[in-house]
Amino acid sequence: FTGSAFGSAAIWQYESLKSRVQTYFEEARADWMDKMRPQKRGDFRKQVNNWWNNLTEGQRTVTGIIAANVFVFCLWRLPGMRRIMFTYFTSNPSSRALCSPMLLSTFSHFSLFHMAANMYVLWSFSSSIVSLLGCEQFIAVYLSAGVISTFVSYVAKMATGRFEPSLGA
Repeated sequence: FTGSAFGSAAIWQYESLKSRVQTYFEEARADWMDKMRPQKRGDFRKQVNNWWNNLTEGQRTVTGIIAANVFVFCLWRLPGMRRIMFTYFTSNPSSRALCSPMLLSTFSHFSLFHMAANMYVLWSFSSSIVSLLGCEQFIAVYLSAGVISTFVSYVAKMATGRFEPSLGA
């Protein structure tokens, strides 16, 4: 999984760079068209756009991860989703689903405090790490760390004979 994650990140990084170069030349060519277009309306839309544009690349990357964690957290609150959540979003070496929970449990938090603390820490160091690695490599590290830590949890559970489900990376 880790090799695939980093390989995909390298391809994504290459394609992103290629796209940025193409966009630069297209914007230079179409710059005069901006003066002719009408301005967009909507005060709320402008505020959201300004907020998003003022975020660092790391904060934009982590915003997606936080959104995924909040979405999964909300799914835990739906009674009809409990069976699916326990099957695919908790890690347990005695479960019939072993591989997908290794990744999906990375986004799973049952306690609001636990999720908020994890997302705060992630937000606090995201800018420096993403500026060092790039957003593609950061996402590969995040996903790989989740899968590897779940694997270590599987090994520890097998060694101790405790097979209760667990959440998170």
